[in-house]
Amino acid sequence: MKSICTPKEALQKLEHFCAYQERCHDEVVSKLYSLKMTSDEIDLIVVQLIEGDFLNETRFACSFARGKHRMKYWGKIKITNELKARHISSTNITLALKEISNEEYFETFENLSERGWNSIHEQNALKKRKKFCDYMLRRGYESDLVYEKVKELEQN
Repeated sequence: MKSICTPKEALQKLEHFCAYQERCHDEVVSKLYSLKMTSDEIDLIVVQLIEGDFLNETRFACSFARGKHRMKYWGKIKITNELKARHISSTNITLALKEISNEEYFETFENLSERGWNSIHEQNALKKRKKFCDYMLRRGYESDLVYEKVKELEQN
């Protein structure tokens, strides 16, 4: 099997790929496999990308956590699971979650839960409660937060 490009060309392509947006090691390795590079070439290119500071797992994890929370309103559980799926170390996951302040996290949770609760047009109180809890849990928020919030919302 012949590579699509030389290791040098692949390195240039991957430098652009990583400069455009933060990437994790998995994405870079997949991209290199798609360019038909050998395992040895991939290892070499990944090392060069790390040394050139194009690839930084900690920076990726922090950027990912901030972005998913601020743009998609994900909770910490979903962010953690997504980072684990990308084989990010638990140390980097912990650092990434520290990027989201408690004030910001709870403010987002409050806004999302109010919006979510008001958007569910269900007459049956139990069904509405279930839909709300499922929605917030899917978004990755902690179950104790969600159940406390649903009790509070039902009172109003």
